Amino acid sequence: MNEPHAAEADASSRSSRALSRDLGAERAAARARLRAVARARRRYGRLLLALPLLLVVIVDVHIRGDRLLDLSGKHVASYLGAMAESAALWGLLLFAASARRGAARWVAALLFVLLATLSLGGQLYFHRQYATYLNLDATLFGTSLSASLFGQLRADGENFLRSVLPPLLLAIALVWLGRRVVRPGRTAWARAARLAAPAVVVAAFVLPCSYRTVQASTPDVIYFHAIGGLIKELVGVQTTAQVRPGLRTPPPLPPVAPAPGPRRNVLFILTESVRADATCSARAPADVHGAPGACPGTPRIDAAAPDRLPLTQMRSNASTTAIGLAVLWSGLQPIATREELHTAPLVFDYADAAGFDSAYWTSHHMMFANSRLYVQDLPVSHQCGATELDPLADIDLGADDRLLSAHVRSELLSLREPFLAVAHFGNTHVPYLVDPAEAPFQPALESKAPDDNDAYHNFYRNAVYRQDAAIAELIRFVRSSPVGERTVIVFTSDHGEAFREHGQLGHTGSILEEEIRVPGWVDAPPGTLTAAEEGALRAARDEPVFHTDVAPTLLDLMGLWDEPALAGYRAAMVGHSLLRPSPGPAALALTNCTGIWGCAFKNWGMMRGNMKLESRAWDTAWHCYDVLADPREQRDLGPAACGDLPRLADAIYGGPAGSVDVPVHLRDLAARPRRD
Repeated sequence: MNEPHAAEADASSRSSRALSRDLGAERAAARARLRAVARARRRYGRLLLALPLLLVVIVDVHIRGDRLLDLSGKHVASYLGAMAESAALWGLLLFAASARRGAARWVAALLFVLLATLSLGGQLYFHRQYATYLNLDATLFGTSLSASLFGQLRADGENFLRSVLPPLLLAIALVWLGRRVVRPGRTAWARAARLAAPAVVVAAFVLPCSYRTVQASTPDVIYFHAIGGLIKELVGVQTTAQVRPGLRTPPPLPPVAPAPGPRRNVLFILTESVRADATCSARAPADVHGAPGACPGTPRIDAAAPDRLPLTQMRSNASTTAIGLAVLWSGLQPIATREELHTAPLVFDYADAAGFDSAYWTSHHMMFANSRLYVQDLPVSHQCGATELDPLADIDLGADDRLLSAHVRSELLSLREPFLAVAHFGNTHVPYLVDPAEAPFQPALESKAPDDNDAYHNFYRNAVYRQDAAIAELIRFVRSSPVGERTVIVFTSDHGEAFREHGQLGHTGSILEEEIRVPGWVDAPPGTLTAAEEGALRAARDEPVFHTDVAPTLLDLMGLWDEPALAGYRAAMVGHSLLRPSPGPAALALTNCTGIWGCAFKNWGMMRGNMKLESRAWDTAWHCYDVLADPREQRDLGPAACGDLPRLADAIYGGPAGSVDVPVHLRDLAARPRRD
């Protein structure tokens, strides 16, 4: 080989070696970059898989951080357990959704997005309405009310969408990031994790792990356990949390005769969810020129019963309809046992024993929470429910109250005197029936958004205004009829309605004033009351009185309060007849958790006179309010200010955290003087 060719070959060899070295260096650098990317993916992938739990906790702290700070002991352990469950659920689902190929990743992605949207968005929506999360107790109220649940979404769908949209978009973004950052490999661990994801989803709905009494769990875990419990109910697995009115089995009463006195019929008009400030218990005061004043909420009732005797401090003992009816009609306290609440005679039974004709007419839907069972065997000659008035009646609103008013007017005069008749109106129940042509309270919106609270309150007031016309028409009919001069009308509402005065919306959420202070009055034509009875009613005008006083008053109006044969039943009633001088304030129980109705939102309290003790599930201490000096309940005076009420309440409910779900009797703890 000649010299030039040798030099050329040597140069080519050196170039090849250099190229090989460069390629090797590039491959090494590429491998290093891949290893760095892999390390970064592992590092950031783990962080991404933990991000859903972090976001859940951040949202929860933002919503109810003060309550979480109050958790201690077993409640802290419960919350930490819920965090572990939440981390496993979201982490495994997102891991499975982040796979690079395969149909299973789309199933996992759909589950991740759907469950995140419903659990977090649903809880955000629910908390904005009720100041608490949707839990098992609340969902059990919907087992027979799917129509009402969908009805609420139809009425407030826009706000529901506002709540679920952020979690929806965030969940989609997390899946998108997961497929770029997590990218699970084909290792045995990765396959096992993907297979575990559906099992964890099933476990989230099946395991009863949320500490629902004080909601010491993350909102998503509370949601899954709530929906899981609802599914169990729907497929026939009975839970202990659901309590509904059942069939009554009262004892036969002996025939009794009314005491001598004025001859009178009794018409008890009962309405739904009407708070005291939505109507006028007392006649609106005259203006400066002496002309009759105007009652803005119920002007027609105000005009139809101008001489009524007001009870301006009337309160229900609960803010749930079924409990309210049991208390109003039996005279028992809400803490009576389930057996007592189902075996106690009602005012209809007493009327029947005394030879009164009687009737129960209502626009409420009898499918609502087994209502039909409780009233189906009333000893009445006339009875109707919503579907008798309108076969297509809404399960929440019932039939139109105007139909009820017309029906009562058509049957009232066929009752034999003396009679006890109950007309029970219902269109002021959420979602509220409003006539746009007669809606004086504006602006009014059906939106439940917190920013629209005042407008939503106006929407409710317009429903009360519409109902006013139906009730006033009935009152005018009675007063112009042949029986009018002998008929005493008693009026109240089963409970009130909250509009976020203390965070909650609607009713059953508490026993605070907005939910239990209700209108009350008695309209008695001349000659139907004795001077002493009228004097007692006038003296009670501005004194705290309760629904536990209504049954004794109705019995007294029928001339039965002193009947010796009824002494045993009368002894079980802690209230007193408002036709008689008050024996003095007694300690009375207030609660929505009873043997006749399982509460969606646990709350308890007691009241003596103007002093109220109250607590809700998340509270760690009793709160005490003077409701006359502080009607908005803004100044907690501390438990000591309520005297012995905390001691009595602890004995009944097991403490402010409500650790005892089945209360003992108050009868021996809060005995009151009464005239037998």
